Amino acid sequence: MRRCLIPLSLLSIAMPIAAQAAENALLPPAVREMLEAAIANGNETEIATVAKIAKQTNPDSTDQIQRMVNSWKERTKATHDTVIREAGIGDLWTGRIEAGGFRSTGSTSEIGISASATATRTGIQWTHKLTASTDYRRANGVTSRERYFAGYEPRYEFDPRGFAYGLAQFERDTSIGYDERYTASVGVGYKLVVSKPLDLSADIGPSVRHVKYLIGQRETKLGVRGSMALAWRASPTLTFKQTASGYAETDVYTLNSLTSLETKVSTRWSAAVSYNVQYESETVLEARDFDTLSRLTLTYDF
Repeated sequence: MRRCLIPLSLLSIAMPIAAQAAENALLPPAVREMLEAAIANGNETEIATVAKIAKQTNPDSTDQIQRMVNSWKERTKATHDTVIREAGIGDLWTGRIEAGGFRSTGSTSEIGISASATATRTGIQWTHKLTASTDYRRANGVTSRERYFAGYEPRYEFDPRGFAYGLAQFERDTSIGYDERYTASVGVGYKLVVSKPLDLSADIGPSVRHVKYLIGQRETKLGVRGSMALAWRASPTLTFKQTASGYAETDVYTLNSLTSLETKVSTRWSAAVSYNVQYESETVLEARDFDTLSRLTLTYDF
């Protein structure tokens, strides 16, 4: 009687192939084709929906379906990371432009303009954000509000939730009484909530501000800066946002809060109503109360 001996090397190849063949047999061809078609389209929401239905109708193939989805995610991430690494400094920027205003004539002649622009470049760990805004209001020949703002904020994510930030910004606000105000800050932050409907983050760090007042006096002060940002996507077309920042120095306190409700009009166009609260404690000019500003603006994403 002759024995048939199969080399171990052949067994090591044949066993995984047999196991894979048996596993593939568990998933009906029609279901596999449907999932592969969704993956080919590359729409994450569509893939998740098809995979969910496939798992419900084919519970014995749940692991196989999940492996197909995970494989797509890994390939997508690898491609995304390669694109970022090979991109130039002028690539990968996204942003938005927001504008609103009013004009009235008659017994009272008044004009108001509000505009802002934001550009963001998101890398694998680094994010760079540029911001500029202006608010201007003039009634009967008298300027009641003139505010200009420009800022740059780099951020480095050292883990999925934790990050370090830097900040450099310029402000001019004649209604408060300063001609120039420069701010620099560094610190750390944490993403408290990260989900599809809700994002919430907060950061804190030391700051230094140099101010030149309209009367010509200058001062530089050290302090502490903190901020928070919340975004709640109530529906695919409706988003509620709340941002706030505060500065605490030896005898000066600053608070700026922006609450907005934004609705999508089209893929790139949105309309928003916002309410801004700004507070400056006593300065070398005078004591200040809360200043508020309501806006109705149109936004374009690019």
